[in-house]
Amino acid sequence: MELKFTAEEMADYLEEVFPQVHGMFGIDKIAEDGITMRLFNDDRHLRPGGTVSGPAMFSLADVAAYVATMAFVGREALAVTTHCSIDFMRKPAAGVDLLAHARILKLGRALSVTDVLLYSEGMDDPVAHASLTYSIPPAR
Repeated sequence: MELKFTAEEMADYLEEVFPQVHGMFGIDKIAEDGITMRLFNDDRHLRPGGTVSGPAMFSLADVAAYVATMAFVGREALAVTTHCSIDFMRKPAAGVDLLAHARILKLGRALSVTDVLLYSEGMDDPVAHASLTYSIPPAR
């Protein structure tokens, strides 16, 4: 598979097609073996008890799967999530960014299946694991 975006180009693309997430995520790496993204952790992502909320973790996993898919298929803003399963395994650390390591397990003409592990920055053990499927519209 050939990459269609650099990390900088992908960040610009996300700004263009999803301006509502401006400033929430960063793209650390895009490579053939996977991508690394981060959720810039701030108060809007916290739940009572001071930990990162489940919806914030889901958002990071979903955006990471989208970025991993677009990295190989190119500009296809209308690709949509058709399935997500997420396991929350441990409490994320407070006050640090959340990292997503995503890799494409299968990329077909119509579907992309992605595996995502979420980590608190600086920690070795994942806080969550997600499996996502994206539907890719037919070529026009």
